Amino acid sequence: MSALSTNSRTQGSCTLVGAGPGDPELLTLKAAKAIAAASVLFVDDLVSDAIVAHAAPTARVVYVGKRGGCKSTPQAFIEKLMIAAVRDGENVVRLKGGDPFIFGRGGEEVEHLRAAGIEVSVVNGITSGLAGLSSLGAPLTHRDRAHGVLFMTGHAKPGDSGPDWRQIAATAHAAKLTLVIYMGVSGVQRISDELLSGLPGDTPVAVIQHASLPQQRHALTCLQDLPQCIAEHKLGSPSIIVVGDVVRGIAAWQTQPGQRIAA
Repeated sequence: MSALSTNSRTQGSCTLVGAGPGDPELLTLKAAKAIAAASVLFVDDLVSDAIVAHAAPTARVVYVGKRGGCKSTPQAFIEKLMIAAVRDGENVVRLKGGDPFIFGRGGEEVEHLRAAGIEVSVVNGITSGLAGLSSLGAPLTHRDRAHGVLFMTGHAKPGDSGPDWRQIAATAHAAKLTLVIYMGVSGVQRISDELLSGLPGDTPVAVIQHASLPQQRHALTCLQDLPQCIAEHKLGSPSIIVVGDVVRGIAAWQTQPGQRIAA
């Protein structure tokens, strides 16, 4: 048997798995099966222990936390670990909070793994931007209130100025779009100031921290009061900021419109 065919037979596999927003009951069946079949798991910081518990007792679990504002494992190092494990014949699962392809750097990992000759499977997960607002009883789209959704990041890559929030505000207002902003708490003053250039100050906003988890907290406010609301209620990362008229679908908003309500 040639060396090439030997290497082909011994190479393992790699799957990027979305762990969902945190609630273990929101994990998909396909994700649970992939986790159970893994021999090595590379786990992000926001994945709960209850989800990791689906792993086999013999599996090796490697925590490679990546979280805005905190010390993180370098992305290039994570990718090297994954490639080495696959080449050692391991069944690798890269376990990420939410969905791997929505601000989870899954696209970068797939590109690097493919460049190393490794094919990658992807199992989608429920993203926190959807789960957060759904937990409050409101949709992201609505025939009367929102014709579409923009998923945005408030955390720019080093050296990148980030999104043009003024242009986004103008587009969202003209096209009747919901804005779902991930990792936006630290830059909320700039984000809200620039969004106010194209959106009314009384545009409803919901901020949801720890979406779907027992410790979930949220606050309802208007765009003009957003930074003050986050500061008052001490809402931090990880939080989702949802901007748009769909927030009016939350029952608490209907009873006390425009008020800063925390839970």
